[in-house]
Amino acid sequence: MAGRNFLFVPGPTNVPDRVLRAMHRAMEDHRSSDFPALAGPLLQDLKKVFRTSSGQAFIFPATGTGGWEAALTNTLSPGDCVLAARYGQFSHLWIDLAQRVGLRVDVLDAEWGEGAPLERIEEALTADKAHEIKGVLVVHNETATGVTSDIAGVRRVMDRAKHPALLYVDGVSSIGSLDFRMDDWGVDLAVTGSQKGLMLPAGLGIVCAGPKALARREQAKCARVFFDFGDMMKANATGYFPYTPSIPLLYGLRESLALLFEEGLDNVYARHHRLAEGVRAAIKAWGLELCARQPKWHSDTVSAIMVPPGINGADVIDIAYRRYDLALGAGLARMAGKLFRIGHLGDLNDLMLLGAIAGAEMAMRDVGMKVTPGSGVAAASEHYRTTARRLPERDTGVRAPDAQPAAPAAVAAGAAR
Repeated sequence: MAGRNFLFVPGPTNVPDRVLRAMHRAMEDHRSSDFPALAGPLLQDLKKVFRTSSGQAFIFPATGTGGWEAALTNTLSPGDCVLAARYGQFSHLWIDLAQRVGLRVDVLDAEWGEGAPLERIEEALTADKAHEIKGVLVVHNETATGVTSDIAGVRRVMDRAKHPALLYVDGVSSIGSLDFRMDDWGVDLAVTGSQKGLMLPAGLGIVCAGPKALARREQAKCARVFFDFGDMMKANATGYFPYTPSIPLLYGLRESLALLFEEGLDNVYARHHRLAEGVRAAIKAWGLELCARQPKWHSDTVSAIMVPPGINGADVIDIAYRRYDLALGAGLARMAGKLFRIGHLGDLNDLMLLGAIAGAEMAMRDVGMKVTPGSGVAAASEHYRTTARRLPERDTGVRAPDAQPAAPAAVAAGAAR
């Protein structure tokens, strides 16, 4: 099919051309005396994305799942108890991983479509007088349901309970796209991956550990080799890694961080919110509902859109892909067939997202959904038009018959813009 595939799953995301070019390079010696000039600044600049001054970043040749394992095994021992909220497929998978590495998990089940249950977390911690719970696991942005949880709120209830547990946060589909404040929110371990907000191919599992987490490392008895923080800390201190890193991905990360810092992190977050609001306007115009049950949980990186009874969301996804070359996210686990997802994170803009909305609209009509043609596109485009950043108007030199000519300096200034 001519043209480009429209990739609007919530990860992997579009890789900017600048990042692709940065990765397209010959291999080099990762033990050379030049290599620390790449690795050292990367580890420092990642702290800016996590918004921490006291944390330490680790880059593993892995994925977010590897980051989960690294965060847990470096700070806990077999048999330790952790408290985890389950409200989507990825919080479920993290719980499964924790159990499989030998931890006891107290699970707080919430409805899929809701966020982390703050009151129940506080109740569980307050009742834990012996402080058997060593950690609290929370997924910041549950990709399966399009739900963003209040991490600052989790820290507030932990502090109210006066509980010393570490706060572990999955930021795989939030960090680099949504406001994340590791120090301000008292996050002890944060995990992300390269293939979402960082706009890279999958292949890097990134963990940032705060001082309290690093202090637990010596007492942690969970088995770890590849994911050992200690090996990383020794090698990273001199600008190297304990084993072979992915050199192309490191160069790509260098460029993706440059893009984020050039735009400004606050501007990145504002752009994602604005784009997400346009998608939500389209969903409302279609007469459909989000999986997220309240606006306070609406995600600015992915919208999970419920389909009506009698419609299989998988059919919408299949038609969109086969007929319109549009990749949409599927419903996972208990949400399979009940929804489809539009990912709106990373390297994208208004017109790219309007293309995804148009393709989803056509696919929905193709499977028999009663969607008014053009309704979602019209609602989203009006939102984007009325909220677009206004650029200075250019002087084109074209005037009404009775208009006075512009002064030469003004014309020159207009041409310069």
